[in-house]
Amino acid sequence: MLSLEKRIAISLFGLRLSIFLVMLMWTIDKFLNPAHAAAVYAKFYGIGGLDSGVMATLGAMEIALLLLFVAGVQKLYTYGAVLLLHGVSTLSSFNQYLAPFDGANLLFFAPWPMLAACGALFLLRDQDRLLVIG
Repeated sequence: MLSLEKRIAISLFGLRLSIFLVMLMWTIDKFLNPAHAAAVYAKFYGIGGLDSGVMATLGAMEIALLLLFVAGVQKLYTYGAVLLLHGVSTLSSFNQYLAPFDGANLLFFAPWPMLAACGALFLLRDQDRLLVIG
């Protein structure tokens, strides 16, 4: 049987990988479908008029952050930034939470468990030691 420390390390690594995967897909969208990503920024963040160059720049910055995050580098900052980005993303959908059964709004509740996972990983970052750099 695995020790508690080993089970925690494996669990936190699983959280880190799964959060990385979800955020990586959202980041790739900025490169493959910049019009969609720009529409998301306009609708949910109130930032309109972003072109493909801006989306590519944001995507490149996110990929750099995500690679540092998945590698466990500077955990206070990278895990904190991922938590902040996902928190803003989750809270920006506030109107969808007010009408959960309209259209596809029920899907907007799916980010909440990931937000909890981001929070748990941030709070337990010192215990996250499996396959980290530094």
